Amino acid sequence: MPFWVYFSAQPLFWLIITLLAYQLCCRINRVAGATPLLHPVILTLTLLISFLLLTGTHYETYFAGAQFIHFLLGPATVALAIPLYDHRRQIRSLWKPITIACLSGASTAALTALLVGLIFDLPDRILVSLAPKSVTSPIALGIADKLGGYPSLAAGLVLITGAIGCVLAPWIFRWLNIQDDAIKGFTLGLGAHGFGTASAFGISVIAGAFGGLAMGLTGLLTAFLLPLLLGILGIHTQ
Repeated sequence: MPFWVYFSAQPLFWLIITLLAYQLCCRINRVAGATPLLHPVILTLTLLISFLLLTGTHYETYFAGAQFIHFLLGPATVALAIPLYDHRRQIRSLWKPITIACLSGASTAALTALLVGLIFDLPDRILVSLAPKSVTSPIALGIADKLGGYPSLAAGLVLITGAIGCVLAPWIFRWLNIQDDAIKGFTLGLGAHGFGTASAFGISVIAGAFGGLAMGLTGLLTAFLLPLLLGILGIHTQ
């Protein structure tokens, strides 16, 4: 037991565990034929949560070691500007439908979440945490914190939203017979933020570029639109 206590207290230990778990889950996903039901991120979350519960490890202890991965969320998001720059001409030619799609998508994502929460009579702080569910984690955490929500709850809801989006998207694309990679990527980025954008890069570079664009614009628009929606619905913020 002292052996385990010593190693579990080392920050590097949890970083290694996280990376090994993700590599294992990527291998499992490949063996299973890359099915969205066994998405590597979903599997990794399940595996890590189970491991923390079995070992009785507090989340704070885990995060102290894995926070370097959390830190990389910011640079990774900024790095999405590179494929955007490479496809700037195509994006510029589609600025009108892109703007309309982002406005309607960001509004719908936040409004439907708030309306469902109001139906179930959830407290205002829960509603504020629920609203940015379709926004990438760094932005969602900032929105929830500034408006008086629970950042940790917002982060969990963002992960769930992204995972569900990645699972359902391939079936929806087949059902609607969507063949255009730009549309696929933009839809994934708008509805499933970072998870969706990562999946979009698995489709093609242009899908990833449009996924990154949708993710960034959705986060920006949500930050401006959400306080207005909360005010209209009479939901109190901080």
